[in-house]
Amino acid sequence: MADRARRSATLTDLDAAVSGCFACPRLVTWREEVAATKRASFRDQEYWGRPVPGFGAGDARLAILGLAPAAHGGNRTGRIFTGDRSGDVLFAALHRAGLANQATSVSRDDGLALPGTRVFAAVRCAPPDNKPTPGERDTCAPWLHREVELVRPTLRVVVALGAFAWAAWWPTMADVYGVRPPTPRPAFGHGARWSAESVPTLLGCYHVSQQNTFTGRLTPAMLDDVFAAAKHLAGLA
Repeated sequence: MADRARRSATLTDLDAAVSGCFACPRLVTWREEVAATKRASFRDQEYWGRPVPGFGAGDARLAILGLAPAAHGGNRTGRIFTGDRSGDVLFAALHRAGLANQATSVSRDDGLALPGTRVFAAVRCAPPDNKPTPGERDTCAPWLHREVELVRPTLRVVVALGAFAWAAWWPTMADVYGVRPPTPRPAFGHGARWSAESVPTLLGCYHVSQQNTFTGRLTPAMLDDVFAAAKHLAGLA
């Protein structure tokens, strides 16, 4: 799998390779079980039921790094953060920031475009209880590393949605940029920022999960502040 990731010469090739991955038995079983049983409200739809590739601009200056696809979101639609409430919050915020051409994301063919921005996840399969294991994160890492490598010429800012994505960035940075992570590693927090010469600036943002948005831990204004900062740092303002 790691060799296949390294041999992906383009994002299109990488996306196809990601979609055919069977490296993590627990995740394969879960994603296929969800796709077969379905949620009642989606019973007439055909689920994707495979790993979910990244989405957005190939010349992205800004990347948004998430945790993993949702069982009835990306695992259903085949596009990251598409078709679930987390995606509703995320893409509405990106639209307000001028980083998406529309505020909604419901299917792979809905016309959504993210100029200058790309969205991907640390783990590409939907995990049980939305909790991938550290081993699954590490197994999946070559896909993330290669995707960042392919957008490296233009990438200036990475927004990490949650502590899991924040932690996944450090080995990615070391592998792609050859820069050793700081010791101790900076703690995750909403609005946290870390930068160093020759690598993208890293911004922390609470994850757009229902748990955070329904309780008010993450508000639209807080999201807007993060994306305004990211847009400015990426030179997209």
